[in-house]
Parts: sequence; structure tokens; C-alpha cells
Amino acid sequence: MTTPAPRGRNDRSQRTAGRHTGPGAPVRPRTARKQNARKRPRRKLPMRYLLPFMLLVALLAMLMLRGYVHSEILADHRVRPPAPTTQVPEEILEGGPVIDARSADVKTLSIPDRRVVLTFDDGPDPVWTPRVLDKLKEYDAHGVFFVTGTMAARHPDLVRRMVEEGHEIGLHTFNHPDLSYQTTSRIDRELSQNQLALAGAAGVRTSLFRPPYSSYSAAMDNKSWPVTKYIGGRGYLTVVNDTDSEDWKRPGVAAIVERATPKNGKGAIVLMHDSGGDRSQTVAALDRMLPDLKEQGYSFTRLTTALDSPSAHTPVTGFALWKGKAFVSAVSVSEKVTGVLVVGLAAIGVLVLARFGLMLLLSFLHARKVRRRDFSWGEPLTRPVSVLVPAYNERECIEATVRSLAVSEHPIEIIVIDDGSTDGTADLVEAMRLPGVRVVRQQNAGKPAALNNGIRHARYDIVVMMDGDTVFEPSTVRELVQPFADPRVGAVAGNAKVGNRDSLIGAWQHIEYVMGFNLDRRMYDILGCMPTIPGAVGAFRRDALERVGGMSEDTLAEDTDVTMALHRDGWRVVYAENARAWTEAPESVQQLWSQRYRWSYGTMQAIWKHRRSVIERGPSGRFGRVGLPFVSLFMVVAPLLAPLIDVFLLYGLVFGPTGKTVAAWFGVLIVQAVCAAYAFRLDKERMVHLISLPLQQILYRQLMYVVLLQSWITALTGGRLRWQKLRRTGAVEAPGGVSAQRPQGPAAEPGFEGVDRRPYV
Repeated sequence: MTTPAPRGRNDRSQRTAGRHTGPGAPVRPRTARKQNARKRPRRKLPMRYLLPFMLLVALLAMLMLRGYVHSEILADHRVRPPAPTTQVPEEILEGGPVIDARSADVKTLSIPDRRVVLTFDDGPDPVWTPRVLDKLKEYDAHGVFFVTGTMAARHPDLVRRMVEEGHEIGLHTFNHPDLSYQTTSRIDRELSQNQLALAGAAGVRTSLFRPPYSSYSAAMDNKSWPVTKYIGGRGYLTVVNDTDSEDWKRPGVAAIVERATPKNGKGAIVLMHDSGGDRSQTVAALDRMLPDLKEQGYSFTRLTTALDSPSAHTPVTGFALWKGKAFVSAVSVSEKVTGVLVVGLAAIGVLVLARFGLMLLLSFLHARKVRRRDFSWGEPLTRPVSVLVPAYNERECIEATVRSLAVSEHPIEIIVIDDGSTDGTADLVEAMRLPGVRVVRQQNAGKPAALNNGIRHARYDIVVMMDGDTVFEPSTVRELVQPFADPRVGAVAGNAKVGNRDSLIGAWQHIEYVMGFNLDRRMYDILGCMPTIPGAVGAFRRDALERVGGMSEDTLAEDTDVTMALHRDGWRVVYAENARAWTEAPESVQQLWSQRYRWSYGTMQAIWKHRRSVIERGPSGRFGRVGLPFVSLFMVVAPLLAPLIDVFLLYGLVFGPTGKTVAAWFGVLIVQAVCAAYAFRLDKERMVHLISLPLQQILYRQLMYVVLLQSWITALTGGRLRWQKLRRTGAVEAPGGVSAQRPQGPAAEPGFEGVDRRPYV
């Protein structure tokens, strides 16, 4: 007898296991689906995105904290004019300088005869408070320091010293606002945060309070008196003064001493300041006043000592103490970090201006040198050269590229290395049936491998390299190879230009290419440390390439890598300004990100790979100690620090000083505009594109900052970056539609028909 299976949770899955919701489609059990869902790994935010976000949040938090403790954020600098006194009790207006409103029975207290309570407001100040403390210690005098929370949090060591040397501490609010303008919640916050800073600095609380902008009891009015009552209800003694030294006016040492001296042997609470400006007269007045009054029988005591009352200090323990210490520590970190940032901002300002100055000067010298009528590299070079075109899925562009080469004014052989394309790139080139064009096919192995394969198939001793999305002018190859008449030249960089500049992002890249790349290359040419032969248009002496091992696959910037290797091998690398090539720049932010991310990361790899040149001798050592630091400084370090300009611009716009901030930013922009205009003039470009320069500095530059930061993070975290293929449109032609012109001579063969492309703008 067969026992039936027990019915339970799995019975439903057993019944539905054989069902079909469609032809041959079994229904998966619900429990299985749930299990598979649980097994699916959750997508985590990549570290290269998480770290920049965390850094940005941390930087903003530190700047906000710094602005808060420097009274730049949430500060209220209004001061209320005098108001009527009809609501102030008569005993307050005619009473002493200590107001006790802690109970319904409000009273005032005065200081006994021959006792002086020196009070110092607005500190602690890192310059003047130590000098005041030194004078008090020298004459064995004590006093009361009414500290603000902002200053106490920034200089906790001075607050600690005050307590250790026997002085009393009083609250003077956190941000020093006129409390008559504030709500009770703001008053509570000013007091609690002032106590928080005091607890973190010295581990104590205090029951003494002095309102900002206060003077005598007789000055209480209908606006300040309710505040005094409220603060009394919070358990504080309000301490004003009855003797004002007016040292803040800096009237002279003698005047301060006269005003601070009690009359007829009476006691007094003397108002002085240890912060808020130059307090040298205050310190000098103490040096004269303390010994003189002591000889007259006066004593300088704490307030509670003068009143024969318990100490105003209460030790802070437990969570409140750690909370205060954490706050003070956070302020200390923000102060140090922003201090470093300010130094970095100054450094980057110097670097930016120095770079612009060098660019202008050395570019002028380069143009003057190569444009002289008698300038020559040597005998004109007329022998044939090999042109290598590595291509991977370049169907949209390759036809225009090859046709532009077919009308070259210099004898060339054209080798298209198809790196395993899947879109018929090689078939398209072969179908063109142009003379002097060969197609070399290989399995997909990357651009360096394709170039090395092309070098092996090249017939001539000079090799020109270009990208499959680039078009040459008829004179480009001829201009590019002329410097090889100098046997010391191992490589030549051409003048790469953006062809698709009819969009905003294209115009921004056009400015970058003309100013940031080609103007730079003139400068590096004069300095003898050209960092990169652009992949879009460059030429190499074949012997030089073979000596350095060809195109390396060690980095993602094989052009930068091989250029540095040539420098180290003793070859000259120069710039040919008239060897123009028109390349298709990325047309979307995502494509631009991918391209620049690879460039930045590859450049860092190349710098790291050739780092040993710094300690080597000969040509390698010269490049390592001159070129490598120069390239690292201006291509990696300076761009990484450059965002500080924009960070402090934003901070200055929001929290001030707005006018000076805007003026400084426009000053930098004008310098950049001058450099850009000069670069455009050298390249004979239309100035109209510079209209978008301000917007480029606001938007485009920020993208480049994030790309560089992400490259740094990828390098520091040991990440790996792979080649990315950018989507091409094939919309670029050289001026005049070179690729659509019918060639003359050997290239006039069947199959050379014009291609229908978007016209060059």
C-alpha cells in the first residue's frame, strides 16, 4: 500500500511543477523564484564613484563648519539702537553690574571696595590672549574671560590655560549676535553651543554670561531686559560692567589706564578686550595698571571670589564631555584642512599664472623660431613614408580617412590594420581599390598591437600614425615628416584639431585642443620635454621605435608611453604646427568621460612607469629631472588642485566677500582668455568660438576635474581600466571637403567616388 505524500507548503509547488503557461514553458515554483532573487547579488556603487562623492561631502561639511566658527554662516551682525527703558525695573537701572535674574526676586550685585574684576571680551585670540595671560601671571592677578564659542572652539588650548591658571570663564554667545534680535531658540543655541565649545576645550561649564554689545546696568532697555530675564531663567548670572576702559578705541595707554582705574577706592568690574583687533595698548596698560593699583591696596580677583560666592565652574563628565571634545576636534580638523586648502589655492594660483606666462612666452619663441624665413630642418625630405591606420569598427569614418590620405602631396604607402572589426571595416577599405592601400587583418588585440603589426609591414624608415576617425589635409604628411631631416629627431607631433565643433561640447573641446594641447606643445617643444605624440597625427623614425621596443601595451596611453621612452633614449621630439589633422571628438558627455578617463589614467601610468628616469644619468636622467616633474606638475598635480579655485569661488559667492571673489574669478578668466586668443591667433582660428569660454570654465572644466579625480582614485585603489570604443558618426572632413574631392594622378581610379558627409563647420 502506497502512503500518500503529506500535504504541506511544498504541495503547491509539486502540483504546479508540471503546468505550462505557454507552449513548452513550465512555471517556476514561487519559492525557487524567491531563492533566486535572494541569490542575485546587489549592485554596489563602484568605489570610483563613491569616493569622489564622499570627498565632496566631507569637503563641503568642513567648509560649512569653518564658515560657521568664523561667523561667515548663520551670523547676524545687526546691532539694535537704544530703546525706551519703561519696562526695566528701577533697581536694575540703578543697581550694580551683576544681575541675578535666576528667580522671581531679581537683584543686582556690586563689587566690594578695593577689589577689581578685570574682564576680557571676545577671545581667546591666538596673538593677544597669551600676552594678556602672561601679564596677569606676572603680577599674580586673576580675571574673567568672556569667550565666544567660535574662538573657544578654534583655540581650545588658550581656554584650557585660562582655567589652569585660575581665571574664570564666562559665556559671550557662540557667534556674538545682538540677542535682542534673536528668538528664544536661537538664544538657547548660542548658549548651548558656547557651553559645548567650553566643555570640549577645558572640560567645564560656567554660570557666568555677558551679552554682546552690553555696557552698564543703566543701559538696559525694553529690548535687552527680556533677554536678560530669559537667560537668568536658564540659570545664568548676567555680568555687565561699571568701568569701561574703552580699549577697543585704542585711545592710548595712558587713557586706557585712567578709564580702567576705579575711583575713590571703590570696587569695579572693568571691561577690556583680548581679541577683535590690535590689543597692544591693552597689554601695555595692564603692565602699568596692575602694579600701580596693587601698591594702592587693590586686589585683582575672579568674580565669584570678589562676591564671596561658589565657583562659577562645574566639571563636565560623561557623554557631554566627549560630545564637546568631538566638536572641538572637528573644528580643529576643519581648520587644518581648510588651511591646507588655502595654501593649495595659493599654490595653484601661482602654478596657473606661471603656466600661462610660460605658455605665452615659450609659444611666442617657438612661433618666432619656426616661422623665420631662413628656418629649415635641413634638406627637404621627399622619400616615401608609411602611414599606419589602426582601425576597429570604424566603418563610419574609415572611408573618409583613407581618401584624405590618397590625395596626399607626399609619396606614401597606406596600411590599414583591421583589429578584428565586426562591422566590415576591412572589407570596405578593400572595396575602395585605391592604389598604395594595403589592409592587414588581425584578431582583436588592441591598438598598440595593431600599430606594432603595422610597423612590421611598413616598407619605409619613417612611419606616420593616425586614428581611424581622423582626416589629413593634402599637405599634412609632407609637413609632418620634414623635421626628420634633422637626424636627432625621433618623433614629430602634429596639430590635431576638432572637426565636429558645431555643437557646444565640440566647441569646448576645440578651445581645449587649440589652447590646452597645441599651445602646450609649443611650450614643451622649447623645453625639450614633449609629453605626448597625439595618436591622431604623429610620425616616428622607425629605428627610434625599434630601439625603445615599439608601442608598449603596458599603459592605456601608448602614445604618451612611447614619447617618454624616446626622450629617455636621447631622441628629440618636436612639434610641426602646419601638420594639421581633423579628428572627430566625442559628441556626448558619456563618450567624453570615457575618453578623458582613459587619457588621464594612462598618463598617470606612463609617469609611474618612467619614474626611475629621475635617478638615472644621461638623456633619461635629463628627462626625468626636468621633463617628468614638469609634466607631472602641469598635467596631473595642477589640474587636481585646480578645483579649489571653483570651490572657493562658490564659497565666496555664498558667504562672501562676493565682490572680491567675483573680481578674482574674472581676473583668472581674463588671463585665460588672453592665452586662448593668442593660441587661436597662432593657429589662424576664428575667435568666435571663444564666446563659449566662460561657460566652458564653469561646466566643462568641472567634468575634467571629476575625471582626473576618478583616475587618481582608480590608480590608488588598484583598479583596472579597459579600452573603451567611442561611437563615431563619420561627420568630419578636412576644410574644403578633401575626402570628397576626386584625386588627380594615380588615385584617379574607379571606386573613388565622393562620400555624402555632413559639411565641415
